[in-house]
Formats: sequence, structure tokens, C-alpha cells
Amino acid sequence: MNLRPALAAPVALCLALAAGTTARAADSPFEGQLVRLAEILGSLHYLRNLCGETGQDWRGRMEALLEAENPDEARRARFVASFNRGYRSFETTYAACTDSAIAAIARYMKEGEALSRDTATRYGN
Repeated sequence: MNLRPALAAPVALCLALAAGTTARAADSPFEGQLVRLAEILGSLHYLRNLCGETGQDWRGRMEALLEAENPDEARRARFVASFNRGYRSFETTYAACTDSAIAAIARYMKEGEALSRDTATRYGN
């Protein structure tokens, strides 16, 4: 199951959008979307590796999001906590790749793609 390309372009759009912002977190109308995206990336990092993908691709996308946003420490901590929450929520649920885990991957890929696309469409230049 290779769903990686489906989320790559929308995440790139979202990262480009984030890189172009100069607003503070309190002023950012898409802060909630970025926090949710961080949680999705954490979930995918755990689930995709559980189901046979090896590597740090999803963690790397999180690092790219942090680099693009260049958040202050409090905001960075929110993003990291969200990523970790996504990772840990599935770590406590799945010890092996199951049909349910594969279905969760598909749902999160779809949600992440839609979230990235919609955020970039709504707030992009």
C-alpha cells in the first residue's frame, strides 16, 4: 500500500503556506489546522512503520512543518505535543498491523490530504 504520494503534494502546499506567514500564532486563522496536521503526521509515523514502512518520512514532514512555521517555544511545544499525541494514541492501541490499522492509515491519509489542500486553498496567496 503506497499512499505516500497522495499526501505529499498537499502537505507541501500547507508547508509553503506556513512558510509565507508572518502572523503570530494568536493571529493565525489556520493554527488549528496545523495542530491537527501535526497530530495526523504523528499517527501516520506510528501506523505506517507498524505496517511495514521503514524510515522517518512522517517525522521528517513534521520537522519541515516546524521549520516552515519557525514557532516560538510555546507554539513549538503545542505542535510537538500534538504529533506525540497522534503517535501515542495508536501506539497504545496497535501492537501489530491489522486490517483496522490499515483502515486508520487510509482515513488519516485522506484527512491529512483534505486538511492540507483546504488550508492551502483557503489561506494561500
